Amino acid sequence: MDPGGDDVDPRGVSRGGGLTTGEVARRLGVAPTTVRSWDSRYGLGPAAHTGGRHRRWTAVDVARLERMCALTATGLAPAEAARLALDEVDPEASLSPMGSTASPLPAIRGGAGSGLRLGDVRQECKGIARAALRLDASALDELLGAAIDDHGLVVAWSEVIVPTLQAVGRKWESSGERYVEVEHFLSWHVSGVLRRHTPPVAAGRPGATTVLACVPAENHTLPLEVLAAALAERRLPVRMFGAALPVESLVAAVRRTGPVAVGLWAQSRTTASRPLAQYVAAIEWGVRGARRKPVVMTLGPGWAGQTVPGSPYPLGLAQAVTALESVVLR
Repeated sequence: MDPGGDDVDPRGVSRGGGLTTGEVARRLGVAPTTVRSWDSRYGLGPAAHTGGRHRRWTAVDVARLERMCALTATGLAPAEAARLALDEVDPEASLSPMGSTASPLPAIRGGAGSGLRLGDVRQECKGIARAALRLDASALDELLGAAIDDHGLVVAWSEVIVPTLQAVGRKWESSGERYVEVEHFLSWHVSGVLRRHTPPVAAGRPGATTVLACVPAENHTLPLEVLAAALAERRLPVRMFGAALPVESLVAAVRRTGPVAVGLWAQSRTTASRPLAQYVAAIEWGVRGARRKPVVMTLGPGWAGQTVPGSPYPLGLAQAVTALESVVLR
């Protein structure tokens, strides 16, 4: 039995049809306890039950909750938002239950949903976006963690987290610097969830470690944090040095750890430095007569169009992980 009282099959869909409370919560970007609270306090519960207690959420039920989320995201009091949600969703809409292939939600009169233009994305993006807009820390952590558990780190980053971050970025860029707090909030929680889902870093040995660092003056660390987590997930030794590492510190790190590869992240062309990449690639380490040089990988959009001879430029997280794994195992 589901904690919310749903009799479910392995897909998480109620055997009587409709969606479980947990699945509805994930779609909306709220905690299951929030869904149950809206039911008990404001009458936003499912229209149909089995045996008097098993929740079976239909398209109309979910539409009301979608409207509730949209209204509360604007700052409206929950009680007033619930009243409007009950009034605005068309009660004559189709009541066919939602299974693994859900029917379209009924038309809703009035205001917008999350206000983020997400486009054709995975359903999880919408829930994460709503939780971020509400600045709901617990729901956001739960949804991000579930996305990583369900899809793996690479897919969760590329197909769930990145589209949501991009939508939030577009929102504040088009809103006169509004919603900046949402982007910072979402980025912070992504970083925290990554750390909690990353296994302990492998000890490594000289010649098998990857050093990751942002170039000087570069402070965008999140994509590099994801790469570090993905390498650790594969039990590949990695040393992460974060934002704006000074040149002398980068050189010292390379000489002390003897890495097989160095990943240099640059978000913008103003921070990417071809001479720096070439200098790091020429650093030798090891005993005399058997010295080696690291493979330098240029990472991030700042390197686009700035080819560095001998330095691979993987496009995207999956390619970067594959390329670094190949260098380390070789």
